[in-house]
Amino acid sequence: MQSADNFLHYRGRFAPSPTGPLHAGSLVAALASWLDARAHGGQWLVRIEDVDTPRTVHGADRVILSQLEACGLHADAPPVWQSARTGLYRAALDSLVAGALAYPCACSRKDIENANTAHVLRPRHAELRYPGTCRHGLHGKAARAWRLRTEGAAISWQDRAAGPQTQDVDDAVGDFVLLRADGCFAYQLAVVVDDADQGISHVVRGADLLDNTARQIQLQRCLQLPTPQYLHTPLVLGANGEKLSKQNGAQAIDTNEPLHALNQAATALGLPAQPGGIDHALAVWTAAWASAWAGAERQARAT
Repeated sequence: MQSADNFLHYRGRFAPSPTGPLHAGSLVAALASWLDARAHGGQWLVRIEDVDTPRTVHGADRVILSQLEACGLHADAPPVWQSARTGLYRAALDSLVAGALAYPCACSRKDIENANTAHVLRPRHAELRYPGTCRHGLHGKAARAWRLRTEGAAISWQDRAAGPQTQDVDDAVGDFVLLRADGCFAYQLAVVVDDADQGISHVVRGADLLDNTARQIQLQRCLQLPTPQYLHTPLVLGANGEKLSKQNGAQAIDTNEPLHALNQAATALGLPAQPGGIDHALAVWTAAWASAWAGAERQARAT
């Protein structure tokens, strides 16, 4: 893995899951991460997060890469695929197990639902808290998954957009999965390992992933890896008021009119739409982004 010295220089990434082509919401995250890297004079990488193989759509990765190219969002290195990196995830899990920081779990989702207090109201799509059933042994049951021990102090961090954040991971989600029952490595482990291995210094992504950050920081600490700076961008919402996705009618961006798609994404980020060509628009937005964030960073250092 990369050493902490690699974090002295800006390196960002866009990491889409190949469950379908880019839509208006995912293009906002792509553009924001690209602009932040260019505004800081840094590198921008693309990582295809296909570790969740049951959800992967064949050929979607190539469609995504072609959409990024059509929009002028060129990466500074060839893309990598998580599906080719499982050896790194296995090594990280083995390290956690050796340090008694991870343990096998026999619980099914139904078991977890039954163990939670009856009919506790929670936000839609929120995860069930794992109650620690297998923390002290499997009680004769067969292991299904591996989990991280989350006992300890609350995690605090500074999000560049959302400001100060704190989450008690044990209280919010409990011991979370590292290796799933179906044999797939969990997103949380894969993204932490990949960001460290690629020397990612700054993570720019959608606000729907803000709640994942504390878990990832806890994993970084357990694995003795550096923590990037985080910035979570506004979400594009569907007609039902929820995050735009394929499930609520998101359409693939039209690469026949890439400037139109980019202008929509820029507007969502508070940047003015631009006439003319893509190169001109990206240059204007990069300058505007650099100016806005330079001021914000100076203010943050002064406080």
